[in-house]
Amino acid sequence: MSARKRLRSVTRSACAVFALVAAVGVGPVVAPAPARAADTVRDLQWHLDALKIPEAHRLTKGRGVTVAVIDSGVDAGHPDLRGQVLRGRGFGAGAAADGRTDPDREAGHGTGMAGIIAGRGGGDMHALGIAPEAKILPIGLGDGGLREAPTGVRWAVDSGADVINLSLGAHGDDPEMVEAVRYALGKNVVVVASTGNRDSGYREIPVPASVPGVLAVGGATRSGGLWDGTVTGPAMAISAPGEDIIAPAPSAASPNGYLVSDGTSNSSAIVSGIAALIRARYPDLDAANVVNRLVATARDRGPKGRDPEYGFGSVDVMAALTRSVPAVQANPLAAAAGASASPGAPTGEAEGKDDDGPAVSIGLADNAGIQIVLCLLAVLVAVAVVVILLVVNRRSRRRARAGAPPGVQRPGQPVPGVYPPPGTYQPHPPHGGFRPPPGPQPYPTAAPGQHPYPPAPGQHPYPPAPGGPPVTAPPYGPPHQPGPPGPVPPTPPGTPPTDPQPRQ
Repeated sequence: MSARKRLRSVTRSACAVFALVAAVGVGPVVAPAPARAADTVRDLQWHLDALKIPEAHRLTKGRGVTVAVIDSGVDAGHPDLRGQVLRGRGFGAGAAADGRTDPDREAGHGTGMAGIIAGRGGGDMHALGIAPEAKILPIGLGDGGLREAPTGVRWAVDSGADVINLSLGAHGDDPEMVEAVRYALGKNVVVVASTGNRDSGYREIPVPASVPGVLAVGGATRSGGLWDGTVTGPAMAISAPGEDIIAPAPSAASPNGYLVSDGTSNSSAIVSGIAALIRARYPDLDAANVVNRLVATARDRGPKGRDPEYGFGSVDVMAALTRSVPAVQANPLAAAAGASASPGAPTGEAEGKDDDGPAVSIGLADNAGIQIVLCLLAVLVAVAVVVILLVVNRRSRRRARAGAPPGVQRPGQPVPGVYPPPGTYQPHPPHGGFRPPPGPQPYPTAAPGQHPYPPAPGQHPYPPAPGGPPVTAPPYGPPHQPGPPGPVPPTPPGTPPTDPQPRQ
């Protein structure tokens, strides 16, 4: 095979590989590892790996931040929550006075939310929270249920909560809850609430998630899509995992101390934990800029920009903790209440003097950005394949030359002992063609422009044919004329006739 044909073959192979990569993306290059068997509590916490929480814990674990959980109460004696639960408050009949007991015998709802936020972990058989060094301020709601929630919100604000998690909602209008939430927002508190589950009878996002300025969180599946039980609407701010979430539970609700459930309550607790990480990493940020970090760094999903199903997109923990985000002067989610700020829009001096600098964040739902990155990766893969093919091809040629038997011609080399003899021919001499052998030359040489056999004076350089007239013209005169043809000798008997046209 010639060098040109080999290059053409390699080029065709490279083009084929490039086309394959472009068609299927970089999935085969960066395919995820097979899922491990979910046989421990930590294995079942798929949301931690999906959100890159282990990487986030290298930056912060939420130390110094207090998260109020307004719910059924929190089982402070659960192994995953020991030392994590502060003395809180109970409101209404049946609630523990300090909120450190969970009377919910069906789901242990408050304990589960607290464990998702701040479970301390400690091994494969313990639940690790999003912010394991944050503290939980439990607010237990008794038999009065949501009627006591506005009072619990105000008490949490006055007791020093930095983040309030409200994995609950009320049908219809609730002016008292709206005022309590506004009170919290005005006191530099991040308020996070679930958008509600369809199986609970909600048809639109309830209060408090619908209050402007609240981080309304919807549920997401393992693949990042919208969990089908999520209540959606214009108030949606962000989405987070809500499907198959394992969380601690009091022994009355689960003998082994854990329950797995679906719901936007789980999603709200996860975002509350992330808000605690941000407040710990950037203690000088006010609540409005914490909210802005979450929505400005979210991975856009669904229609471009904010939409009723995903809000601003899926929460991106590492981007929220590391990316440089311009500061805002007002809560970007309070636009419905008259504020004009939008996520990421600078309204003052650029925030982020404590940043580690911009981080590259690639999400499956990114639009133009992910296409550019995938294209670049495909080009790099194609280039690498071309290089590998060229190296393999060159090595194969070397092996072929090294292993050629004697007498077999190799590309570009003469065969020893075969005409022309050594020293008389080069495959590619500088001047091309044959090179004369060393020593005296078999033919005379002449100076440039002279004939090697100069004629005698008055003679033509070439003698006339036998039988013709003598040529007396000066050298290089008119060409001589041949004499008349001589007699044709007779053909001997028995000679076959001659074909004037030679046969092929």
